[in-house]
Amino acid sequence: MYLHTLQTFTTMDFFTIPKPKTDLMIRSVMYRFWGDIAKDFYWKSKHTGQFLDYNFDVTKGEIYIKCMEGATTNICYNVLDRNVHERKLGDKVAFYWEGNEPGDMMKVTYRELLQQVCQFANVLKSQEVKKGDRVSIYMPMVVELVVAMLACVRIGAVHSIVFAGFSAESLCDRILNSQCSLLITADGFYRGDKLINLKVIADDALQKFLPVCVWFRQVPWNPEVDQCWHSLLSGVSDECEPEWCDSEDPLFILYTSGSTGKPKGVLHTVSGYMLYVATTFKLVFDYQPDDVYWCTADIGWITGHSYITYGPLANGATSVLFEGLPTYPDVSRMWEIVDKYQVTKFYTAPTAIRLLMKYGSEPVQKYNRESLKVLGTVGEPINPEAWQWYYSVVGEKRCPVVDTFWQTETGGHVLTPLPAATPMKPGSATFPFFGVVPAILNESGEELEGPCEGYLVFKQPWPGVMRTVYGNHQRFETTYFQKFPGYYVTGDEYRTNMYSLSGHLLSTAEVESALGEHAAVAEAAVVSRLHPVKGESLYCFVTLTDGVGFNHTLEAELKKQVREKIGAIATPDFIQNAPSLPKTRSGKIMRRVLRKIARNERDLGDLSTLADSSVIEQLFLNRCCGAV
Repeated sequence: MYLHTLQTFTTMDFFTIPKPKTDLMIRSVMYRFWGDIAKDFYWKSKHTGQFLDYNFDVTKGEIYIKCMEGATTNICYNVLDRNVHERKLGDKVAFYWEGNEPGDMMKVTYRELLQQVCQFANVLKSQEVKKGDRVSIYMPMVVELVVAMLACVRIGAVHSIVFAGFSAESLCDRILNSQCSLLITADGFYRGDKLINLKVIADDALQKFLPVCVWFRQVPWNPEVDQCWHSLLSGVSDECEPEWCDSEDPLFILYTSGSTGKPKGVLHTVSGYMLYVATTFKLVFDYQPDDVYWCTADIGWITGHSYITYGPLANGATSVLFEGLPTYPDVSRMWEIVDKYQVTKFYTAPTAIRLLMKYGSEPVQKYNRESLKVLGTVGEPINPEAWQWYYSVVGEKRCPVVDTFWQTETGGHVLTPLPAATPMKPGSATFPFFGVVPAILNESGEELEGPCEGYLVFKQPWPGVMRTVYGNHQRFETTYFQKFPGYYVTGDEYRTNMYSLSGHLLSTAEVESALGEHAAVAEAAVVSRLHPVKGESLYCFVTLTDGVGFNHTLEAELKKQVREKIGAIATPDFIQNAPSLPKTRSGKIMRRVLRKIARNERDLGDLSTLADSSVIEQLFLNRCCGAV
């Protein structure tokens, strides 16, 4: 899960959109909309009863969401067989795979992907994997990862993908929690110039208690539990009838962490998720049949599930699947790939944009990028400077930017502009997708208007929202529904990117933006901490550009910069040198951790998604004098 703290966020933004006057009218229009969408998909049997049934109020009984109850389908059939046989897209490229090393590449068509998926589905059945069983997948960004996940859902098994950057302990925890019967992994892979020994990590996690299917075989081998992917495929049929699943059968489990406790196994189900990711992909990226789409995320995260695999394939899209890093072997790699495959729709994280900004426009402008039509951002708020650079340098002021807000739990985009249809607002994803009804509540559960600080909630479900926490429905109800009965609360405590300073409501994003304009600053993150007089004060973390040292002169310059850009009221109380910021393995800044450091609180909660734990102690050591 990620908490996207919306910049310059106001409830007025998403309530200015015309909408029906009553909740009943909203639901009626929404159900007709999604009912029409469902007609484009294959159903073995039609749904009975209402399209969407739910209870969001814990005082009225158990929380549930049910979509198209009674219908049966198979998501693999819809994203592959339907495209090959009904839409005649068998020869269309499904994926251009670009390896870590330039020149390491391949392509796979929809027909070839269907054959590979059917083959591996038969392999899974030979390993006695059956409908409802959980299968763990721990693989790099290769086509076989897509094959493995689609083979699982073809036979009704539930995949649980673990990001290939996670440790042995994290992998073990997720396998045990979801009670997986099989692990699919690889021997290893290179990420940049670093070798990641996946099989060694997997062995450490499993300690030989689970059967393992390994892609390649160049690693320590235990024939009692390890089996080779390529050997298992030998002589296996490339035809496999799909297992027809009920709409609310489990599709996949994906683990996400909150501020406390063990990671949660977010469970998504078949039909609603399929409809939602297919539709959001089509509309948010203005998908056209001749597009080449590239999402730079990893499939180990929800972005990769929804907008590399299921959403694009459901639309018959051609995508780029990239194994490497944006800076390897040089900082022009992404733009080289854009030109190489004539990418039209490009979706990446603000962290990647800020990283590449440090190297200026020259590496971008080495390539023409004329094919680009829509740019997207995902994962965290994008500061105005990064947005402007993305829009002006990468897109040359001709490509709309869609800044998307969503979570592992939501399944797909919930707040997002639509390209050329809604106004672009740098750093703010404030337009609800169709049928999504957001609100901001105060501590008393009252809905707020205007710039505010409170809890982001949703008043009704959409087809793709999570159904439960795997194996712990009580945790699902407690985390998302107990605090405000009748509303879905977006996970942890939500704070808009605002703080109250001596009675004035200001945006931390503005301060980050002002700091980021200084030539010495590569990246900035700003949090608030309690102040006995002003209510709250600003604590700033700055990562400096290469070769720049932190000293009192620079600190004074940065404070002056904020005063000049925003005003004296926004002058930071503390500015700390942060050689590195705490980030998840997908590159998102862990701001809740920064708030704890600013307040000198050592109870940091769950850190399983933290990419580099050594950053934490260094930040505590560098804390500003006087910040007790």
